[in-house]
Amino acid sequence: MRENRLRSIWKSGGAVVNGWLAIPSSFSAETMAHQGWDSLTIDLQHGVVDYASMVPMLQAISTTDTVPVVRVPWLEAGILMKTLDAGAYGVICPMVNTREDAQKLVAWTHYAPQGTRSFGPVRASLYGGADYAEHANDTIVTFAMIETAQALDNLDEILSVEGLDAIYIGPSDLSLALGCRPVFDDVDPKAAQAIAHILARAKAHGLVAGIHNGTTDGALARIANGFQFVTVGSDARFIAAGAQQTVARMRRASAPPAAGTY
Repeated sequence: MRENRLRSIWKSGGAVVNGWLAIPSSFSAETMAHQGWDSLTIDLQHGVVDYASMVPMLQAISTTDTVPVVRVPWLEAGILMKTLDAGAYGVICPMVNTREDAQKLVAWTHYAPQGTRSFGPVRASLYGGADYAEHANDTIVTFAMIETAQALDNLDEILSVEGLDAIYIGPSDLSLALGCRPVFDDVDPKAAQAIAHILARAKAHGLVAGIHNGTTDGALARIANGFQFVTVGSDARFIAAGAQQTVARMRRASAPPAAGTY
């Protein structure tokens, strides 16, 4: 079965640099994949990407060594299984709040006897290889998002679920849940304390910790703190930022000279 480079990078002690895909376009996904990201996450939870758009995006990513990851819309068996059948090598599930939630996530992403995933790797076997079914349980990476006050209360119970590989923090949702500003990097003290606590507990349970970031400086700081999966920007944000810089420079350069004063 094709190697999952996320696991290889983590085993070596490194951190995965992850990009985010919010545009429902195979060409956009292909362009991003050819820029050297360790992984790219297709976001089905927020934005405008649907399942029909996701499949050609996964195919586009497959033209490179970039690992395809998908954030599913919710904790629901059908979409988790279809996402894996389409060839995702990692799934990020939002709003995992209890041990029972985490147990369902693990069960629905693993074949028996570890779980209850239904067999039908229609595209996954093309991407992963003919022996996909034999090795999928040990290759696919399952992330539980920790982003609510309830999840904080149940943190150790969630992290102790066997078969869970990693957690992923959504700083904005976590901040909102704690009564703080919904930001990525410069979070309020209460949110910062919660993030540090989640990171420490994940490490204590032997799980990888990932987090969403707004800037490269923020992501680098979090790697230094021990995070091993950091998201830095999305295709949509990169387009907007690049366009803004170009337009702003053009406006400044072409502005008429200021009228003289007397």
